[in-house]
Amino acid sequence: KSPDEVNGIKKIILNLALPATIFIALMGITVESSLLLLPLLALTFNVVLFVAAPFLLAAVGVKKESPAYRTGRLLIPSLAPGLSCFPFVLEFLGEAYLAKAAMADLGNKVFVLVILYLVAMQWYYSRNQEVNKRSSAKIMSLLKTLVTEPVNVFIALALLLLSFGFTMGSLPFVIGETLTKLSLILTPLVLLFIGLAVKIRREQFFQIFSLLTLRAGLVFILAALLVSVGGFNVQKDVLLMLAFGLSACSFWPFAHLSLIENLEIEKERKTFDSTYAIGILALSFPFSTVMILSVLNSGTFFNTTGNLWWVGFLILLIGSIYPLFNLLSRKTTAIRISGPELEPTKPEQA
Repeated sequence: KSPDEVNGIKKIILNLALPATIFIALMGITVESSLLLLPLLALTFNVVLFVAAPFLLAAVGVKKESPAYRTGRLLIPSLAPGLSCFPFVLEFLGEAYLAKAAMADLGNKVFVLVILYLVAMQWYYSRNQEVNKRSSAKIMSLLKTLVTEPVNVFIALALLLLSFGFTMGSLPFVIGETLTKLSLILTPLVLLFIGLAVKIRREQFFQIFSLLTLRAGLVFILAALLVSVGGFNVQKDVLLMLAFGLSACSFWPFAHLSLIENLEIEKERKTFDSTYAIGILALSFPFSTVMILSVLNSGTFFNTTGNLWWVGFLILLIGSIYPLFNLLSRKTTAIRISGPELEPTKPEQA
């Protein structure tokens, strides 16, 4: 558990396994006109969660504009369906719905890889004015980071090859096989890294659990709204919508904040809190797995829109227990401290 060993695992993930996985995912894209709406819906869902994240973080008591606050804003709207959703969708709903989930994940990938990266870099520059003296220098620095980051290099390469009609099968065997082997080590390495690096205090555990529960409740409410407005009546479509939305938080935003953390090695004031990020990732995987399996085992329960509404509000209520308990504790403490003042004793007369 030495820091060097844990950091070594992180470097392998960020510089080798993750770029290879993204490259393979992009090279396997087959765009169908009937499914083009799904990436847009997923991207819209990401944006809604990003807008709602400040309210969720404030509700659980995360101090505004703190490193943990910015970390939560980056992680809460991100989704990792490949790790926490796709295997169960394939098992319960079949290959056709796995294809739909993969298409929806394109919108999520755009959000977590591009939009959240730009947001993270903007927060870094806004907090480090010494590297933000000239707008031209800022843009050049951002472009340099964008171009040299391994993940972005592999994305650009995959898109370039796709434009010329290449697929994974048409690549030289050595390259394709090497990338496939690197991709296969991603999931076990991520789980190993989280297990070695996670350090969650008891209070932080309840705070993160409450945050993830509120996020899940919001997913049910958004699904109920979409079903009510869009008129979805196919049971599997509703289950897919819930399973995808309940996916664990993505590891990719952690890659962005790790990049910025390396830029701030000698700085005391940090933009993000990597320990808090690992805590969120560590809890979101088992939490999402339980929620997704519960949904997919529900049968026809969620065919009724009313059930979506009341389950969503029930989960929101469960997530509100920790904030309400904290609020009552603070009020009780304040009353004890202020207490009734004692009358001053009069000095004895001579």
